[in-house]
Amino acid sequence: MPVGAPRILQESWCLLSIPVILASQSKARRDVLFHAGIRPTIRVSHVDEAAVIVNTAAQQGIDPDSMTTEERVPLLARAKAAAVYRDYIAISAAAVAAVGEEHVSRPLTDGVGSIASVTPIHDAIDAEEGMANRAVGPLIIGCDSMFELDGVPYGKPHTVAHARERLALMRGRTGTLWTGHCVIDAATGSMISRASHAEVTFANYSDEDIERYIATGEPLEVAGSFTLDGFGGAFIDGIQGDPSGIIGLSLPLTRQLVEELGISWTDLWNLDRDEQQGTGYGSGKAVDPKAPRDNVNQPGDGFIDCACGRKHWGLNGASGVLLCRRDAETGEITDVLMQHRALWSAEGGTWGIPGGATADGESPLEGALRESFEEANIHPEDIAVVGSYVEDHGPWSYTTVFAFEKPGHAVEPRANDDESLEIAWVPFSKVGSLKLLTAMKSDWPRFEERLKRIAAECER
Repeated sequence: MPVGAPRILQESWCLLSIPVILASQSKARRDVLFHAGIRPTIRVSHVDEAAVIVNTAAQQGIDPDSMTTEERVPLLARAKAAAVYRDYIAISAAAVAAVGEEHVSRPLTDGVGSIASVTPIHDAIDAEEGMANRAVGPLIIGCDSMFELDGVPYGKPHTVAHARERLALMRGRTGTLWTGHCVIDAATGSMISRASHAEVTFANYSDEDIERYIATGEPLEVAGSFTLDGFGGAFIDGIQGDPSGIIGLSLPLTRQLVEELGISWTDLWNLDRDEQQGTGYGSGKAVDPKAPRDNVNQPGDGFIDCACGRKHWGLNGASGVLLCRRDAETGEITDVLMQHRALWSAEGGTWGIPGGATADGESPLEGALRESFEEANIHPEDIAVVGSYVEDHGPWSYTTVFAFEKPGHAVEPRANDDESLEIAWVPFSKVGSLKLLTAMKSDWPRFEERLKRIAAECER
């Protein structure tokens, strides 16, 4: 896009971009993409890296220690990207298998409690542009970095003792930083991966420099115990190779992999210069200042000023899953999985359902399934979607997805992040007596009756 393009052109261009999912919680990797014009959605893979190396070596009939760094990093990058891709596929499959009806209310125009339309949920899904029906993307990017010195690979030191030992070993010497990259086009399943490398020469820093650097905490959780874009950058005397690869994501190599999948790199741009230089990961709209400092502001996060007089969370709207457990014999609902909201959140301390803002490029149903998995450990394979309810305020809406635990499956609730005080199964008859989120309190009587009807109509 030409510099100085009209704002309206920039906005249209951003809306047409291909979503990018970064399978990493690394701020450094997010920064590399962000400054290259891409705000990625962050999805953590939770891969057991040691197990991946051991299992792959066993399959190949080799000693894990004989695997070179150049072999290890793309292997781990593939494992991370593939783990996020599997989650994506499970969410898409649960959305495709959805049954029942979508009820839509427009309380600002038709009055509270009135239903404006009733549509088969599949028709509603087909009408929404989600990730499952995209021809291209989203692109899932996985990365892994290791530092090699004297043929020995080093990952994150984790402890002060290991960091001290490694930094002493590295000073005045040159080593190689390897970074594995994997890109998956989720629309087709096509995968491609390779590794980048760069030679890094370190200064002859002092023991006091080592101790003061360790005191910053920076070297403990980075590959090779150093960074180029942080406190450690001043102690790097020279680089031969790609600097962005040293930070954790090689832009030239990632671009090459994307293009080898038949996709233009510029189709991934979803930021303009004002966003890059002004509001960081934000959308230009404030996020909750009480949120924990390490919370990631995802694409789609932010508040909308609504005609109802309130601020609502989610620039693309928001959604959540109302999950019920049924009696194996009678089919009657016995329990509902509820979220006790973190005190820092809106209406903190109340009870609601796991959910959140709809990310760029995904449908409300996909967003609800993703959020409930990330927040409450509700695996999409364990539930069946049986209907939905949309409260539509015009520029903003909230979608409540009704779901039942599948027969023979057991959802084990767990608070996976700091947005919940607890996640718990609550007896169906006791939900109304909880201190509910305002919207949930208003909707619960209608939800209770509708869920009873759905349960009576569904087979076990």
